Amino acid sequence: DFELQTDGNRSGHFQNGELGLAPTNEDVIRIIAAQLAEIGDQFDKEIQGKVVNDLVQHFLSDKLSKQEITLHMARVVRELTQSIPSDMEQEKAMLVLAMVLTKKIVNTVPSLLHRVFNTTLNYMNQQLHNYIVEMVSA
Repeated sequence: DFELQTDGNRSGHFQNGELGLAPTNEDVIRIIAAQLAEIGDQFDKEIQGKVVNDLVQHFLSDKLSKQEITLHMARVVRELTQSIPSDMEQEKAMLVLAMVLTKKIVNTVPSLLHRVFNTTLNYMNQQLHNYIVEMVSA
């Protein structure tokens, strides 16, 4: 239970009365996740190791607050978004880039999983919450 899934499947379910997704939305979420994963595979090849290593150093720094790291990640995502073809929605590109960067950082330094995951979640909640809600409800 409560495994991190990156293929669009949910391994666990909410407990203790927490609000979960309606069962009818699971197929929609799987389709969206598959589309995002395909885009992520394309972006994965374009992100240079230097960008990932720079983010790793920020995550490893004890001197930076969570908010400072989130702001740095947002800045990196914005910069990378500028190199994405203009026919893609900017929010979708930002969402996929944040997830790909998270994967690359954790693959580089697995011990950062908790910190990177929380930072990415914080970033997505701050920057992309409305877009994610619209995407799922559409």
